[in-house]
Formats: sequence, structure tokens, C-alpha cells
Amino acid sequence: MELNILIICYLIGSVTFIIGLKMLSHPESARKGNLIAAAGMAISILGTIFLYEEEGIKLGNYIWIFAALIIGTVLGTIAAKKVKMTAMPEMVSLFNGMGGACAALISIVEFDHLNHQIQLGGAVNSGTLLIIFAGLIIGTISFAGSMVAWAKLNGRIKDFAFNGQHIMNLVIFAVIICLSAYLVISGDPAAGSLFYLVFVLSIIYGLFFVLPIGGADMPVVISLLNSFTGVAAAFGGFLYDNPVMLTGGILVGSAGTILTILMCKAMNRPLSNVLIGSFGSSSSGSTSKDQGAYKEISISDSAVVMSYAKKVMIVPGYGLAVAQAQHVCHELEKLLSDKGVEVNYAIHPVAGRMPGHMNVLLAEADVDYARLLEMEHANEEFPQTDVVLVLGANDVVNPAAKTDPGSPIYGMPVLDVELSKLVIINKRSMNPGYAGIENELFFQPKSSMLFGDAKSVLQKLVAEIKTL
Repeated sequence: MELNILIICYLIGSVTFIIGLKMLSHPESARKGNLIAAAGMAISILGTIFLYEEEGIKLGNYIWIFAALIIGTVLGTIAAKKVKMTAMPEMVSLFNGMGGACAALISIVEFDHLNHQIQLGGAVNSGTLLIIFAGLIIGTISFAGSMVAWAKLNGRIKDFAFNGQHIMNLVIFAVIICLSAYLVISGDPAAGSLFYLVFVLSIIYGLFFVLPIGGADMPVVISLLNSFTGVAAAFGGFLYDNPVMLTGGILVGSAGTILTILMCKAMNRPLSNVLIGSFGSSSSGSTSKDQGAYKEISISDSAVVMSYAKKVMIVPGYGLAVAQAQHVCHELEKLLSDKGVEVNYAIHPVAGRMPGHMNVLLAEADVDYARLLEMEHANEEFPQTDVVLVLGANDVVNPAAKTDPGSPIYGMPVLDVELSKLVIINKRSMNPGYAGIENELFFQPKSSMLFGDAKSVLQKLVAEIKTL
């Protein structure tokens, strides 16, 4: 009877994961979808704790289990409540790394368990060994890589690369595969120590896998590592014959893979180029040429042209997130709307530091989802737009992606802001973006620079517009 109830719990969990993922595809239902999936996870966890049994023995150790659950819940809640939107990519990387670590620990525990059975005379199960090694390698790489991504995003470490690094990575990976294949095929208990060598090499590979990748590619890397964690969790589902782990892992793995492909498409770059090219790393020199002079625009002139425009498009970038300016940006939008100006936001898929960063940022400020235009739709609107306000975005509005075959971002789809009547670009300075190249948009006749911190500039704009 209890087994049947447990199966129902797992079925509920699997179904809620699918429903939740479907609801995450639209901003208006995403929050509810997340809660539904979380409820299904809670049902599955509680069902496992109280109903799971093997050979007539239940889990037990309830004090340790619930102590761990309470500590994890408290720490996770506090971290999620306190995190700033600018630090959200780091938190995503950190949480994803924890998932990879859990999958790796499962493989370590199960290998020790299997090795003990072999030493007692049990038969070697090559299929189980294969799953254990797959979970160990993928989970460990995801953990180590995510930790590097976390450290790079919050500035603790910088890009690191050296000649021959990619060749060294391939050699390490080949050794990992060969050692794993030997252990799976031989099933020799005496060779069990090599298992931990595979573990250590996987950590090294994960570190050097992400270290050379630059900031401009970090959204793709985060998405890829997320898919790794999902796949590793799915292997855990195979080990424990657990449909919830299997379903959740497959959903995360497949969704992360699809998102990675879409992100690469948005950058017009193959995944191999992202992983090998180190685009956006500090080692990539900036291309500079004489673009001419740029012109500045004052707060008062900006306020006038935006107040009397028919259509205004706001292009958010990482600079908006750094300044924590999403709320005052929404205030500006409402103020202009009250004056009869049509205001929308142009969202580039790789703006920010993680997939959907700008959507999450603006959702926090209660911006109407209908105003968030995807790149393709926004590009259709720019020719009819009177004023474009670029807030901290750089490479995603650089026309060099379309005009300069020698540019490292050539071919990358960008927002066609230069097609509008006037472009106002807010930046702290003229420093290049993550791609390390000059933005020719800044020097075009239609463009004007509005220097300063995004939040401060927007507050001044709001105050000035109120006086008009």
C-alpha cells in the first residue's frame, strides 16, 4: 500500500515538473509554474522520507534528514532574499554547482557501496558502473565549472588562458574517459582507487574548461553547465530507479541544451567556438580605429525629446542592473506613458550575464510583460521609433556585427537601434563592452551620449520630465 502511495507521489512530482516547465515559458505564468514544480518536489521528498523502503527497511535517521532540510531551506531562503539582481547570475551558477556536486556525491556513495558488494563476492554490474561514472564525471565538471563561473562573475578571479590549454583539456578528458572505460570493463576492486583519480581529474577539467571563457559568453556557459547538472541528476534517477529524479534531470538537461543552442544562435556562433574561442576574455585585444568624435546630450534635452516623442524604446543592459535602476526606469516609463508616449523595451537574448537576465530584472520592477519585445519584434519597430534610450547595453547594439567582417562579433544578431530617429546612449564612460571592441554606434550622427550612473541619470530625467 505504501509503495503504491509512493509511486503516486512520484507521479505527481513528475507531472508538476512538466507543468511547471511549460508555465515557465511565459513571464505571466512563470512564478506560478515555479511554485507548482516546487510543490511537486516537496511531495516527492516527503514521500521518499516516510514511504520508501528497501528489503523491508525504511530510511530512518529522521533527525539528521530534517536537520539538513531545515538548514538548507533557511540558508537558501536567506540567500535568495538578500541577493541583488546584479548578483543573480552568480547565485544561479552557485546553485547549479551545488546540484552538480550532489550528483557527483551520489556516484561516489554508490561506487563505494558497489565496490563493497564486489569485495564480498557480488557480481560486477557494468551497466551500473557506467551510470556511476557518467554521473561522477558530468556532475563534477558541472560543479567545478559552475564555481569558476560564480567566481568570475563576481570578480573574484579573472579570465585565465595559456598556449596549448585546449589541447591540455582534451588530453585530461581523454585520460578521464580511458580510466573510466578500464574500470567499467574490468570491474577490478583493486583498481577502485583509480575512481578517485577520475574524480580529481574531472575537477581539474571543469576548472580549466571554464577559466578561459570570457564574460560575453558567460550566459551560454551558465546554460550549458545547467544542462550538465540535469543530465547528472538523471543518471542518479537511473541508479535509484527514481522516476522523479529521472524526469527532473531529463527536463533540466534537455531544456538547458535547447537554451544553449538558442543562445549560440542569438550570437551567431557555434558552441564549439564559444568553448574554444574564448570570445570576450581579457586575452582578446580590443580593435580600435578612429571613429571620429561623439557628441553628448544634456538631461534637459533628453527629457524634452522623450516627452514629445510618439514612440520610445528602452534597451536595457547590464549597466542598468549594476546601478539597480530598474525601478526608476519603470517610473520613467509610466511617466512617459501618462504623457501619451508609447514606451516599450527591446530585449536582446544575451543581454546581461545569464539567459533572461533583463526579463527578470524588469519583472522585479513590475514592468508590464507586454512591453517586453523580443529582438525580432523590436527590430521591426525601430524604424518607426522616435527615440531609443540605451541603458548600459553595448555589444548587443553594435552595428559592427552587421558591417565589419573583421569584428569578433560579426554575424551576431543585434538590435537595430540605429534605424530609429534618435539614439541616446547612457554609459558611465566610453570603455568598450565585454567583446573588447569599440562601438561604432556611439559615433553615428543620430547618436548622443548621456554619461553617468544609470540610476542617477534616470532619476534626473524623471525629475526633469515632471517639470515639463
